[in-house]
Amino acid sequence: MSDALPPLREVIARHGIGARRSLGQHFLLDLNLTGRIARSAGDLTQTTIIEIGPGPGGLTRALLEAGARRVVAIERDDRCVAALADLVAAYPDRLRIVAADALDVDLTTLCGPPRKIVANLPYNIGTALLLRWLMQADAFVDMTLMFQREVALRLVAAPGTKDYGRLSVFTQWRCRARRLFDIPPSAFTPPPKVHSSVVQLVPIAEPQPAVPAAALERVTAAAFGQRRKMLRSSLKTLGVDVGALLERAGENPTARAEELDVARFGALTEAYLALGGGDH
Repeated sequence: MSDALPPLREVIARHGIGARRSLGQHFLLDLNLTGRIARSAGDLTQTTIIEIGPGPGGLTRALLEAGARRVVAIERDDRCVAALADLVAAYPDRLRIVAADALDVDLTTLCGPPRKIVANLPYNIGTALLLRWLMQADAFVDMTLMFQREVALRLVAAPGTKDYGRLSVFTQWRCRARRLFDIPPSAFTPPPKVHSSVVQLVPIAEPQPAVPAAALERVTAAAFGQRRKMLRSSLKTLGVDVGALLERAGENPTARAEELDVARFGALTEAYLALGGGDH
């Protein structure tokens, strides 16, 4: 079917799709790379694939050619929505375009399970989208996502490293995270100033410790809010007795946030809730 479709560069030229910085657009036109991303997402034949920001449709084509049962693509740029018409015509029963801002869409309303997310995320909203999806991670089989590399490194960072922070803890509490491969700026039109990385996130069925996500987020925000401070100082913003909190959690008052793994943050969160903090 792809042989009958016009080349992506021709589509871009015909529809006047100059990448807009305000939308975080950098188009990936390398068919080898779009195909690699699609293959990295595993078996696509039994699930609905949700794609964010398809642009002229490079990854969309790769997903369909890789056998995706159905693709639902969210695109806010009217020029790109028009440019995807040929692709919709080629795959009328397998591709649906939703003209919307992904930040305004609850992905679980677009289709029934099983669902996968596969997307080259716009750099300017990638982290915000991920945090939202992590709050409902059990709605997805997995997520294969491209971020700028510095964000990808934070997702998979280990305690004690410079990239480890709030996003690391929350991601690794909710998912098994793997950085699959990097993509150089030269692969994009126009080239971004940074390298990109593809990351795969597989939700954990029963995250441990079993604490409310909002409470864990509150504790990690406090702990990393003043990164170089010891916990006995940084956790004061939680509004509970910090000495009692640390004693209950079995934590050293002089420890710093970047030293704590997910389990230790879980223990802090459990202690925080036990002392009346957060939402029970």
